[in-house]
Amino acid sequence: MNNGIVGNTGDLRTKQFYHGTRAELSPGDLIEPGNSQDVGEGRIYIVEPTGPIEDDPNLTNKKFRGNPTKSFRSREPLRVTGEITDWQGHSPEALKAMKDGLERLARLGVEPIDD
Repeated sequence: MNNGIVGNTGDLRTKQFYHGTRAELSPGDLIEPGNSQDVGEGRIYIVEPTGPIEDDPNLTNKKFRGNPTKSFRSREPLRVTGEITDWQGHSPEALKAMKDGLERLARLGVEPIDD
């Protein structure tokens, strides 16, 4: 299992990473791969990887070459360093479009890569 993270632009050594979950966490908490703590309202945490990271194979070199979404994975825990409290989520229409896209892929037999 892997933890998914998204980074801002810049060098990987100075990049800030984010992880979305419904879990209520505090700075210093570790998010373990495969640990589903998703309860309650969605949150966005600032995290730091505790081990190596790699490009997310579900998003890298798909529609566009490279990793334009800046999405990464780690097999190691992520350490929470803060929380984004003023984040505005997607509109209900955008969420529906994303979910419809995932359902379409499932009907086509496209499965996410989770190794």
